[in-house]
Amino acid sequence: MSVFRLSILLIFFIGNVVAQDSTAIKRILSFQEELNRDFSSEGTSPLTVKDLEQFKALEFFKIDTSFCILAKFVRTQYETPFIMKTTTGREPLYVKYGEAHFKFDDQTYVLNIYQNQGLKTQPEYEDYLFLPFTDLTNGDTSYAGGRFIDLKIPENESILIDFNTAYNPYCAYNDRYSCPIPPEENNLDIEVPVGVKKFKKKLENK
Repeated sequence: MSVFRLSILLIFFIGNVVAQDSTAIKRILSFQEELNRDFSSEGTSPLTVKDLEQFKALEFFKIDTSFCILAKFVRTQYETPFIMKTTTGREPLYVKYGEAHFKFDDQTYVLNIYQNQGLKTQPEYEDYLFLPFTDLTNGDTSYAGGRFIDLKIPENESILIDFNTAYNPYCAYNDRYSCPIPPEENNLDIEVPVGVKKFKKKLENK
């Protein structure tokens, strides 16, 4: 292969990677903007009245597209529904819908993906899947109880797990909410420094 042709292929490859990163960044920024809109509105915000009065925007980690992971999706059949533990006495029914298999920094990981059995009866949530997880940032720079990622039932054997869209459960902001506790199977032994950071209440002016 000539040096010229190799250079052209290299330029094409770099350009394609940049374009993919650009698309991912736009999607992540859109997610952040939508989340901030929900938190800013009295009708959709989980914040207390006092916190909402002072709210400007959520704090996010720096976007890192290396955490946009196209995982292999393995559908699990004949799973028995179970009650997922929550921060209160609430007992929501979930089923393990599938698994996400992926590599990150040369290590192999598997995360369980769940389907809420109550929500799936509602038309707007019929293709909704739920990925709760914990990682080594919890309790330090991210919420101690772990974070969530919303997904949709994939059309093929791959699924995009974008940790940049990981968000805190509502109970991280307000004790009146009941939130699922990520099952131990979804504990990651790495830091995931992307997505929504730990919520810090504003100090009241004295």
